[in-house]
Amino acid sequence: MSDTASTPEDQELQDPQLQKAVIVALRPGQPPRVLSEAIRYAGLLSAALVVVHVDVTRFVTFEDPDGMVHSAPIDLNIDTGAEEFAELRREVEKVLAGSGLTWTARQLVGDPALAIKHLAGALDAQLIVVGTRSRGIGESIREFFTGSVAARLSHRQSRPILVVPLEEPIADDKKDPWVE
Repeated sequence: MSDTASTPEDQELQDPQLQKAVIVALRPGQPPRVLSEAIRYAGLLSAALVVVHVDVTRFVTFEDPDGMVHSAPIDLNIDTGAEEFAELRREVEKVLAGSGLTWTARQLVGDPALAIKHLAGALDAQLIVVGTRSRGIGESIREFFTGSVAARLSHRQSRPILVVPLEEPIADDKKDPWVE
């Protein structure tokens, strides 16, 4: 999805090797476990890996009949999402260098669950991999307003979703983090 004319990445999505891919949604600085699990499952399924970053600072304005998505910034600092995507791509390239795995990275815009769902449909993805949210009041507030991407995906599409914990599990005698 892009707000410019057709790019090599758009053409790349038509590549038959990317059909039935494993999609992994990542953010810069996210614990490496999410990517590691996605790589493992891509290998187990003999599938390509599509790494996605969703720029939530932009929203979809309209979509052409051919699937081309046009977007506009919410914030005046329109480079934030591009900078995050470039950083993420560098992190992923380091991990996947020499792996032999077919992969690509894509920047999506807007609502994360809907953007990932749309891409998964276009690729007929076998699996979607996402991480859990971080603990803390800030993340709890964010999730209150936006909802859990994993939960929203599970209710809006029929593909399997692997939810990878980002942190150590909470002890059984502790309060659930969403109760904070």
